[in-house]
Formats: sequence, C-alpha cells, structure tokens
Amino acid sequence: MEKSLTLKFESLELAATLHYPAGEKREEGRAPAVIICHGFVGNRIGVDRLFVKTARALAEAGYYALRFDYGGCGESTGDYGSLGFSSMIGQTRTALDYVLDICDIDPQRVTLLGHSLGGAVALHTAVKDRRVRQLVLWSAAFHPFNDIVRIVGRHVYDEAMARGEADYLGYSLKPRFFESLAEHQPFQAAPQFTGDVLLLHGTSDDVIPTDYTFLMQKLLWMRSEGSCEKEILFQADHTYSARKAQEEAIRHTINWLNGLSARQEEWHHWSI
Repeated sequence: MEKSLTLKFESLELAATLHYPAGEKREEGRAPAVIICHGFVGNRIGVDRLFVKTARALAEAGYYALRFDYGGCGESTGDYGSLGFSSMIGQTRTALDYVLDICDIDPQRVTLLGHSLGGAVALHTAVKDRRVRQLVLWSAAFHPFNDIVRIVGRHVYDEAMARGEADYLGYSLKPRFFESLAEHQPFQAAPQFTGDVLLLHGTSDDVIPTDYTFLMQKLLWMRSEGSCEKEILFQADHTYSARKAQEEAIRHTINWLNGLSARQEEWHHWSI
C-alpha cells in the first residue's frame, strides 16, 4: 500500500509518498524504515523511476519507505535555489519526525538513503540527528560545492554571484545556495557518524568521481564505532539508468539492510 501525504517544514509543504511493508514480509513487532533523499534538482520519483522502484522493493522486503520532494522540487512548494543545504537538512529531519511518529516503526532501524547531493544531505543529517542509525549513500556528492558548480557550469555560478541569481534548467540559483554548499564538508563530518554505512557507486559515473567512495570508505573505517561496506557496480552510471544497474543497487541495499537486522537480532539474543 502507498499513501500520498504532505510534510510541513517552516513555510514549505513537502510532497511525499509513504510505502507500507508488504503483509507477507511484515515482521512481528516493529518494522524498519528507509527515507529516500533525492539529489540536486531531482524529485521523489527519480530518473527512470529509480526511487519509485526502490521504495516498492523495500516495501516488498518488509520495510516502510518514505520518499519526498525537497522544497522547490517535484510537487513541493518553495524556491529551491534560495533554500540552501541547511534547509535540506531541516527538511530531512522533518521526514524523520514523521516516520518516527508511526507507532510500529523500530527507532533502532531507521535508515537514510541518499543519492548524489542527497547523499551529502543524508550524511550531514545523520551527524546532526542521532535518530539516524544507518546510511546508504548512492554516488554521493562528497564535495558539494565543487560537484554542483561542475554540474551547472562555472558560468552559471559566476552569473549567480554577479547578478544575484542564475537560471539552471528552470531553477533560479541564488548566491546563498552556493555559499551553503561550501559551508558543508562531508569528508570532515563523516567520522562523527557512529552508525553503519553502505556506499554504492558505478564505474561509469561521469558526474561524481567514483574515487570519492573509496576515500570515504577509508575515512569511515578509521572510526571507533560503526561499520562501512562498499559496492562498486560495473558500468553503472550516475543515475543507475540501466535496468541491471537499478536492480543491482536495490538488491545490494536490501541485502545489506537485511544483514544488519539479522546481526542485530543475533546480538540481542546473545546478550540476553
């Protein structure tokens, strides 16, 4: 079952879709949940319906899944180009509030799944909000400012800084948007997250360097708490546009989450 809803964050109305766990896969007791964080000027559907497919697969595997549009994207209200990175963290925490208010969700098994810039937002949200216990980061933009300037083109950035705004695919990007990206450094923030992390990246990603994922894994391995696993998908592009790449990304994610749940259950029985 799926339900459309609206989340309120400050003056924004965020369009969202909640997927309920399939009955035959539903665990006894409380269920795990995954919140999907889309990337730069994206939406909760995703390129080639990636996030719809992901959320439905998660629900089929017994998870609650929430996907939502950041302010100014998709069906949400607001001006994306003037909101900035910190606002996206706040919006993600609003999604967390909603999910954790569902009575049969297990607060120990709440995961943020972030793609591209959404991966950077998910990571910073998890550092700020300890209610996030796991992270799944797909092709994450770990240098937000450099990555987005490279994507939009230096001329767009220069125009925004000189004129106060610049058009990119119909989005009006303001100086404050770019400044907010420069204020957040995922590689510096990552060691502060003590939960478990899964990193995915494709070898054919020509938007975000695959090297980011190797470096991030090394940083996360140095923590005193929390595990980190990495999957590099052969010939997958930035949006996992090929069917095989989509299926592999979804399968690896669900298998990893299920493995965490099994280990947590085993530890619980052992500790008793």
